[in-house]
Order: sequence, then C-alpha cells, then structure tokens
Amino acid sequence: MTIHKTTTARTSLGRLKKAAALGLAIAGFGLAATASVQAQDVEVPGTIKWTIPFGVGGGTDVWARFFAPWFSEHIPSQPGFMIDNVPGGGSINGANIFAMRAKSDGSDWLGTSASTQYPAMLGDRRVRYDYADWTPILATPTGGVVYAQPSLGEDPESALSGLLEQSVKLAIQSHTGLELPVLIALDMLGVEVQAVSGMRGRGEGRLAFERGEAEIDFQTTSAYLSSVAPLVESGRAVPLFSLGVLNDEGQIVRDPAFPDLPTFSEVYENLNGEAPSGTANEAFRKFFASGFTLQKLIMVPKDTPEALVETYREAALEFVDTEEFKQEADAQLGPYTPIVGDIVQQHLEDAMSLDDDLREWLADWLETKHGARI
Repeated sequence: MTIHKTTTARTSLGRLKKAAALGLAIAGFGLAATASVQAQDVEVPGTIKWTIPFGVGGGTDVWARFFAPWFSEHIPSQPGFMIDNVPGGGSINGANIFAMRAKSDGSDWLGTSASTQYPAMLGDRRVRYDYADWTPILATPTGGVVYAQPSLGEDPESALSGLLEQSVKLAIQSHTGLELPVLIALDMLGVEVQAVSGMRGRGEGRLAFERGEAEIDFQTTSAYLSSVAPLVESGRAVPLFSLGVLNDEGQIVRDPAFPDLPTFSEVYENLNGEAPSGTANEAFRKFFASGFTLQKLIMVPKDTPEALVETYREAALEFVDTEEFKQEADAQLGPYTPIVGDIVQQHLEDAMSLDDDLREWLADWLETKHGARI
C-alpha cells in the first residue's frame, strides 16, 4: 500500500491548525533556520518504503499507518509512504531482509518492536541483523501493569502478601517474550511463579485470569485500560504495580498512565528496605527498556546521510508536541510522548548491550526457574 500525499491530506481547518502548531513547534525547538536550510539542501526521496516485519492489521502495522501521514506532511517535499509488510519468525524474517537489502539513501525505513529487539539481545541464531548497523529516528513507549486475583487480598498490600505465601500461575506467550522482565521482577520480589506458556497473545492470558486459571496477569497499558480497568472497578482484579517508565536520565519513574500506582522498583524497596540492584535488576532494566520504553522504533541504515536523519527527526519533533497530534495519539499510543533523536540512541545502546556474563546468567536463570532455554 502506498500512502500518497493526497491520502494524508486533512480538512482546510485542520491544515490551518497544524500550520499554526507547526510554527510554534519550530520556534520552540529553535529549528526554523535549520529546517529552512535542510528543505533546500536535502534531497528527500519521493517515496519511502517502510518495512513492517509483521502482518497487516497487527499492532506494529497499525502504529506505522498512524505515523505515516504525520511524517508525510512534515517532511520537506511531503514524500509518500509505502508500507511493506514482511511477516514471519516473530518479526525476525522482515528485519533480516531489511538488514540485507535496505538502501542508505533515506528511502528505506524499518519498524521494530520488542519481539525484534529481544531475539537480538538473547543471541537468537535466526537473527541476521545488528542494531549497531541502524540509526533510530523515533521510539514510542508503552507501560504495563501486574495485577492479581482478589482472593489473594482485597488491596495491593494484602494481595502481594498473599502472593508471597504460595505458588501462583501466570499465562504467558513465551518465557523470552514481552513477559520476560515481568518474570524477572516477580522473582526479585520473591514470588514463586509457574509461567504457563503457549498463549497466542496477552489477551488469552487475560482470559485465563478471568476464568480463574491464573492468579496473576500482566497487560500493557492499552489493554489494561480497555479490558482490565473494568475488572478492577468491579472488584475482580487488584492492581499490584506498574513497570514504570524511563525518564531522560534513565531512571525508572511512575507511569503517567498510572500515577497512583507504585512501580516495581518502589514495591521492591518497600519490601527490602533498599533499591533493587545486582545482576537480576540489570537484566530487568535492559529488557524493560527495550521492550517498553523503546517498544516500537523507526530505524534507518546507519549510513543514511546525517542531514536526512536530522530532517526526519525534526519532522517528528514538529508534530509530536502539537495538540492535534496529542489528541489523535492518545487513543493509539496512550499518554506517552514519542521519544526522538539522541535520547533514543542513548537508551537503545544501553538496553541492547548485554555482555556474555549477563546473557549466561539469564540463560541459567530461565532454565533453573522456568525450565526454558534461550
């Protein structure tokens, strides 16, 4: 599917509002002069092929199709976008193909997700791509909440105490999927978890919880707000903690979607009298960062001209701070502001850098605790 300029056109009133917001954004970021120079000097491709290593209609595909018109309107010359869905291997197939074939002239983009990051971090033998060969344009964060059956306790404190007194079940897709940092966090808290794998999605895990087949569950922000919040309101689920979000300094702080809910780090400190630390916490932080703070990424080949990279980043900076974008993005992304530019690079380099000792610890922990192998 090619998304042309005509496809991204909005009403005249919308364009006037966006033009006004664009002027404010450029002034606020001090980019007016730079944008003017780049508009003249940078040759932006007429069409950008955006490889999405997932099927049509999936979360990452919907995410890309949401962002494409915004980029098209704000990149000089307003290029068209062709969304190229290449599913298979949990995103590994499409990422491998992109690594082999993508051109470095700014015409090739890749959309990645946690299921693209995690295999690279874990040294999956199927992976033929290296994040060091790519440059990030933008990242969109998400959050997550762990919650429990009210039979364990009617409030977070008593429910957590109940968790520590018995073995509990958690329905997951896989031990090395998005649930990995949640499993590490629960283990650090001293919860004995029987992780039952094979769910086809987090939705199936929630249904297992609702049927009483699992004592605890975990959902990302959008699913929690739409499907779990009603359970909490009716007394059928008790929220325990959020995973939090990373600030620009790399510290875990409260999730803006759940400001009244403590983070995992806060719960750990309350239980142990000190902040979490050590190898397990390092593993948690890295997989939390790559799976949640950087849950979805726009990447281009590292050899893409710096001027083009800056043009794409500046286009993002121009629209992410506008009220129109925030309103439209709230339903799609939640109350999270996309991260652009060097901050993404810093978080990404830190998250993806697993040394051999940490990877060995993780492999041993997975096999010992859950009978799973990388």
